[in-house]
Amino acid sequence: MSDVMRTTAPDAIKSEYGAAAQGRFKRLWTANAPGYLFLLPWLIGFFGLTLGPAVISLYLSFTDFDMIQSAEWVGAANYVRIATADPKFAAAMRVTLTYVVLSVPFKLTFALLVAMALNKGVRGLPLYRAIFYLPSLLGGSVAIAVLWRQLFAGDGLVNAALAHFGIEGPSWISHPSYSIYTLVALSVWQFGSPMIIFLAGLRQIPTDMYEAASLDGASKFRQFYKITLPLLTPVIFFNAVVQTIDAFKAFTPAFIISGGTGGPINSTLFYTLYLYQEAFGNFRMGYASALAWILVLIIAIFTAFSFLTSRYWVHYDD
Repeated sequence: MSDVMRTTAPDAIKSEYGAAAQGRFKRLWTANAPGYLFLLPWLIGFFGLTLGPAVISLYLSFTDFDMIQSAEWVGAANYVRIATADPKFAAAMRVTLTYVVLSVPFKLTFALLVAMALNKGVRGLPLYRAIFYLPSLLGGSVAIAVLWRQLFAGDGLVNAALAHFGIEGPSWISHPSYSIYTLVALSVWQFGSPMIIFLAGLRQIPTDMYEAASLDGASKFRQFYKITLPLLTPVIFFNAVVQTIDAFKAFTPAFIISGGTGGPINSTLFYTLYLYQEAFGNFRMGYASALAWILVLIIAIFTAFSFLTSRYWVHYDD
């Protein structure tokens, strides 16, 4: 009798515990089911279109795959070739870093200047905001890249304007010494997005700080250096990280303006354009996957470095 009780009591406890757990799970599911259903499209997109392809590309980066035959495992051969035997990789990195170093500071500086001008209480501010933000919406399109190519052609509008002053301009997009600067100018023209964020940050700075500084005899430049910049550093940090990542990923302008070649003489061979050439021009999908993961690593290192150094120059409320 006691043996039967010893064997049935734990079973009854387990059954009761299982029923309670099942009931609790059912209540939680009933309460949260609508939320999960709304999240379902995002979850499908994340696992099916982002995480899944990323994992597959990581595997392909260790293979020789031409999209026709089966992938052949080659280990780290793709990465070794990138590091030791690919001069176009070095050229693409040089062009991309030049573009990032030039375009991001100029874009942020111009965006901040425009935001400060609009922060002075300009009439029709919503209209100006919309007008200045418009290039950020259109700048990455194929149509704008084609228009930019026509503007800076040898017989384009830029050289026509210079001719009125007696200046004979070169063919900007076909000269290796100037072609990269036309892409930098296109990037700076798309200053609307960081400008809106700068304007929002400027609106959060208390005006009484400027009034107190004026009473103490501080000049406008000193107010900007001692008040505006320190209080705006979180916004500057955010814009710098976002715009730098976008600059590393730039593709469409270089592809359209150079006709997909990265010319002249690789002067517009952006990293993403070289990756595209390897993947869909030379059908070296495994090698292109390795290039893509190196770009991910470069962006991750830059982002980590930015966050590590931000403690020394970014000032928050605390």
